[in-house]
Amino acid sequence: MFLKATAPILLAAFVVVPAHAQSGPAPGRPTMLIHGNYCGPGNNAPLAPIDVLDAACARHDACTPDGGLPSPSCNLRLQVDAERVTNDSRQPEDLRMMAGLVASGASMIPSNPSTRYSVVAAPAAAVPANRTDTRRTYDPRVMGFDAQ
Repeated sequence: MFLKATAPILLAAFVVVPAHAQSGPAPGRPTMLIHGNYCGPGNNAPLAPIDVLDAACARHDACTPDGGLPSPSCNLRLQVDAERVTNDSRQPEDLRMMAGLVASGASMIPSNPSTRYSVVAAPAAAVPANRTDTRRTYDPRVMGFDAQ
């Protein structure tokens, strides 16, 4: 219920403040993260992404120029990556729901059509120290989704 009530506010944050998703919190520049260390305006760089959705958001932050708008292809990649998380039945239900929200928001983020897309490596993901199940680790370069 909480997610349904806050979804319009979170989507507005994706539309209104996309250029704030740059490297690290600057003084006087608050972060408005909705998930992990990278999903939402601002980020917690250099911390590692906490899961596959956060890794997709980190890649989006990496291809967004400082103080500017991302390219349309950068936004499309975030949308596609988030949709993959949404459709991956191996992911927890709450993560899949958040990924659906991020995918919807990515389609509404303003972009600069003249910005050229460049491939930039996102920070490496790490398994939390208190985690004993090492079967599923998160690597932002290899998302591990089933072929569709």
